[in-house]
Amino acid sequence: MLRKRLVILISGRGSNMAALVRACRDQAWPADVVGVVASRPGSAGAAWAREQGLPVIELDHRAYPDRAAFDAALIAAIDPLKPDWVVLAGFMRVLTPVFVAHYADRLINIHPSLLPAFPGVTTHRQVLAAGVRVHGATVHMVVNEVDSGRILAQAVVPVRDGDDETTLGERVLRAEHRLYPMVIGWLVHDRMRVRGGEPAWRDPADAAPRWLWCDE
Repeated sequence: MLRKRLVILISGRGSNMAALVRACRDQAWPADVVGVVASRPGSAGAAWAREQGLPVIELDHRAYPDRAAFDAALIAAIDPLKPDWVVLAGFMRVLTPVFVAHYADRLINIHPSLLPAFPGVTTHRQVLAAGVRVHGATVHMVVNEVDSGRILAQAVVPVRDGDDETTLGERVLRAEHRLYPMVIGWLVHDRMRVRGGEPAWRDPADAAPRWLWCDE
């Protein structure tokens, strides 16, 4: 099996990136993280990636006149790394259709809600205001419509009495750190493949559960 090449895009502390890097190393994935691209220079995530010996590229989105110019620079930075998968891990930018099309079937994101419920930002606040009893995270393909791509897997967490945005957000983040490596592990082992935006198992008999219950 050829080793897969992963490029991870971050903006801030990069905790999901760190979970993926650790899983790649500790689980001996047939893959390498060949680059980390940060949209905010000086971020904690970029510093951590450098400490791990990973190649880091910092592109300050504020230095570009518009999204199209930034995404063009992003493509120019990513393409030489020849990624099999471009993985968004807390990358706080809305991507242009040109960028999404360029990495079609190779662009993955994680979102802190059970999509299609609660897309966008402030998901924990929205969940608490709605009074629902479960929350979670979703790994999905990236398409032009924000938080609307094909769902690959989800993690479910309980909403507990007395939760606030902080406690609920911490519980969801712990679930994300389990869910994202699980899904990327499927992809790098070719257990799951994506064609035309649709996931398919290489061997239907090998299909893993596509959700996790995380009561931690």
